[in-house]
Amino acid sequence: MNDNDERPVTIIIGRVRRDKSGPWEDVHVLLTAPDDDSAVRMTLTALTREGYAEAELDQIGDMEGEPDEEPHISAYQGALEGEIAIVVIGRG
Repeated sequence: MNDNDERPVTIIIGRVRRDKSGPWEDVHVLLTAPDDDSAVRMTLTALTREGYAEAELDQIGDMEGEPDEEPHISAYQGALEGEIAIVVIGRG
């Protein structure tokens, strides 16, 4: 990949909770990062900033195009603009 190529949007799927005895919520995190290790570190930092005490990250991969439905469309656009977009799906 050269400097002119856009980085793909990475999606990380896992579970989070705000306190150690609280309920787990499924989460999708969309971001751009130079590599998987950086993506995981950036995700954990963002989740901590948002007040999550624990996270279990299960899957990581590059998205193959823009999603079809909200809130993932907005999250994808945010990731392209350099944001770390956190989409909470619900209880896992």
